[in-house]
Amino acid sequence: MPYPSDNERDRPWVIRTYAGHSSAEKSNALYRRNLAKGQTGLSVAFDLPTQTGYDPDDELAKGEVGKVGVPVSHIGDMRTLFDGIPMAEANTSMTINAPAMWLLALYVAVADEHEAPRATLAGTTQNDIVKEYLSRGTYVFPPAPSMRLIADTIAWSVANIPKWNPINICSYHLQEAGATPAQELAFSLSTAIAVLDAVRDSGQVPAEKFGDVVGRISFFVNAGLRFVEEMCKLRALGRLWDEITLERYGVENPKHRRLRYGVQVNSLGLTEAQPENNVQRIVLEMLAVTLSRDARARAVQLPAWNEALGLPRPWDQQWALRMQQVLAYETDLLEYEDIFDGSRVVEAKVAELIEGARAEIDRVAEMGGAVAAVENGYMKGELVRSLAERRRRIESGEDVVVGVNRFDTTEPSPLQADGAAAIETVDPATEAAAVEAVRDWRRQRDQAAVEEALAALRDTAKTDANLMDASIACAKAGVTTGEWAGALRAVFGEYRAPTGVSAAVASGEAATELGEVRARVQQTGEELGERLRMLVGKPGLDGHSNGAEQVAVRARDVGFEVVYQGIRLTPSEIVAAAVQEGVHVVGLSVLSGSHLEVVPAVVDGLRAAGADDVPVVVGGIIPEGDAKALRDKGVAAVFTPKDFKLTAMMDAIVTLVRQAHGL
Repeated sequence: MPYPSDNERDRPWVIRTYAGHSSAEKSNALYRRNLAKGQTGLSVAFDLPTQTGYDPDDELAKGEVGKVGVPVSHIGDMRTLFDGIPMAEANTSMTINAPAMWLLALYVAVADEHEAPRATLAGTTQNDIVKEYLSRGTYVFPPAPSMRLIADTIAWSVANIPKWNPINICSYHLQEAGATPAQELAFSLSTAIAVLDAVRDSGQVPAEKFGDVVGRISFFVNAGLRFVEEMCKLRALGRLWDEITLERYGVENPKHRRLRYGVQVNSLGLTEAQPENNVQRIVLEMLAVTLSRDARARAVQLPAWNEALGLPRPWDQQWALRMQQVLAYETDLLEYEDIFDGSRVVEAKVAELIEGARAEIDRVAEMGGAVAAVENGYMKGELVRSLAERRRRIESGEDVVVGVNRFDTTEPSPLQADGAAAIETVDPATEAAAVEAVRDWRRQRDQAAVEEALAALRDTAKTDANLMDASIACAKAGVTTGEWAGALRAVFGEYRAPTGVSAAVASGEAATELGEVRARVQQTGEELGERLRMLVGKPGLDGHSNGAEQVAVRARDVGFEVVYQGIRLTPSEIVAAAVQEGVHVVGLSVLSGSHLEVVPAVVDGLRAAGADDVPVVVGGIIPEGDAKALRDKGVAAVFTPKDFKLTAMMDAIVTLVRQAHGL
């Protein structure tokens, strides 16, 4: 029961939409409109430079500013973002991880300016760095100092902003990266154990107050289309969480042990083909996290029907908001006790999931816990392996995806009619304006105060002291996001997580088709006198590497020698690697919307390096108009999610290599 109120009807969950783009000013206007439409909580999407600790004028930020969220570079941006929004009354979720402490510091600093008592601040910072190493890729620092930042944030928040959830343990992204339900439960709970151990071992929270820490831990989960299994998964998560917090940490108060989670249903499962089908997918997935009263979400945000095509428009987000409101206010869902109590089918499935999750939790514990299982590549390898198996089932037709691998005939969609702007576009001038704005901010601030605050931050980072107050001081002094992260990079260093590609076993379509493409790769290599080499690259800050990893696995399976260095590379670094390795084709993966900036930079770089005979192919969420523009600029082929048969993609790439060499 998420919000106990009276004996007749539960209060609805917090209703959110995940939003933010272009600038703090435009995002503020969007938030105000959404609140006026009945949204009861804010969910802030930050752009990739903000998520990875860079300012808009950094080289790595090129093409990424304002694309997948709002850029917040300093306290001035945070002021604008919450202008006119009463922070003492707001419930704000911020999807931010490596710089979570920094964005929370900015939020608290602006709340102080609003004279909102800190004890009234309510909301959540995502702040789960383990899943960033495994799936989303917006990590900055190595695991140990990252866990220190998390522990500091939690300890400070429990003492100073007691209504705030200082972390969301995210099973959401694990599912998108390939996790089975048992793996999703186990890996997220192993992360929670690592976080709670870090807070306990830091000595910052008295033992008698540890229940308060547990009571502020929240989860952020995913719900796929197997909604009966997904509902059972959430019941299993609640029971396992209760068991762990009681037995491992001795938390006696059942209110502290109650599972508290928010949800966004599966975004990467939305299809580019027949995207109108995504509406019913979203509704069915929402039922998984709302039907069971004893395992009901505390907050829900839904994707829009067209997110597989690009950035949703305000109208699309309104549609997603109305889905929640119809369920919460028009149906009788909230009038009953848990409708699954006593179900033999449900209890059997919950027991099965608990058993599988316990076995996996024990396996991770034997390795030394979640952090060790990140560093040794175990968890990442298991996710890549599971996702490869899921792709095999889709490609073979064993798993049906309506409109993609079955029932793919369709009438023209009026939602995508000619002349209808089907997605939101970000003005290209947005990035230039943000670059100039952050430079102007630096010129006008008190530089001596900035240097003093940064020096204090660096000095504190070299000790065991809590970094939150030093970060708030930096926020109030006018320090930028890139400067805060840069100061800690200088102390903590940076990190590149294992890719997991080597752990995945060969999989794909029928062995005969795989064998045919493998034979073509071998023949082409023999004709060229060397083994074919393919570089798979992730330019810019887009950390969603699942697709790139699966392409790398399939390229290896058909016989390519694969060069894959992971995420967050500049175009010049990709060009240098391609030239040094002497590759025959470069494959770039971009899901963040920066393809028109970063991809041509790679093509131009190869030309300048005398490697213009190396074809460049691109995959990602790329509208057809942009695909044509990329082909006009020299890209050999563009693949989008509708091109789900990876072996056929490999066959097309071999043909491009042969054409490039006149074979």
